[in-house]
Amino acid sequence: MIIFNHVYKEYKNGVVALDDVTLEIPSGDFVFLVGASGAGKSTMIKLLIREEQVSKGSIRIDDTDITAMPKFKIPKLRREVGVVFQDYRLLNRKTVFENIAYALEITGESSREIKKRVEAVLETVHLEDKQNCYPTELSGGESQRVSIARAMIHRPKILVCDEPTGNLDFDTAKDIMDALDRFNQEGVTIVMATHAREIVDAMQKRVVSLDGGSILFDQESAGYYENPQTI
Repeated sequence: MIIFNHVYKEYKNGVVALDDVTLEIPSGDFVFLVGASGAGKSTMIKLLIREEQVSKGSIRIDDTDITAMPKFKIPKLRREVGVVFQDYRLLNRKTVFENIAYALEITGESSREIKKRVEAVLETVHLEDKQNCYPTELSGGESQRVSIARAMIHRPKILVCDEPTGNLDFDTAKDIMDALDRFNQEGVTIVMATHAREIVDAMQKRVVSLDGGSILFDQESAGYYENPQTI
């Protein structure tokens, strides 16, 4: 369970990114955050991984108030809340396998466990045949699936995605969404910020629409266009 409780976020330049946001996301839910640029979508993602801190209010994940979490615990939080960005952030000098394995190596996992888990997650994102390729040899869609696999290698219970299909055509984006949907069906909570109206309409998941840092509407199994305020 994720709970935003009367959350405000004001940046140092005076911009109010979130204005009294209260929201509950049950475990296993799939939620799209939609709205124009500057609506507050990316700020919500950053707050969930403690890349930013709230100005007022609190955010809880299960029984933990992450807004009160000391800095030394943030790396552990980021193993429990996976994150996928629009720009992939892969290491060009490492193969697909090595990019994913690196996240486990730095936590001291054994070579045997790393091999087992990397092969399993590559199978889930349908990239078994690309494990020895380098990022420069991949398409945009393949690169993003590697990014998703890397985010999922610690088996997080929550995956947050900030415009993960932003640079991709619809068919390639649909492949990304199929991968995310498979993880969601395994019980992973997905929170995805997006401008991709076609993807939101196709998926028919829960939609939270933001405008000026406030929630306009929150609707189950909604399309982007189902409320005129989102247009």
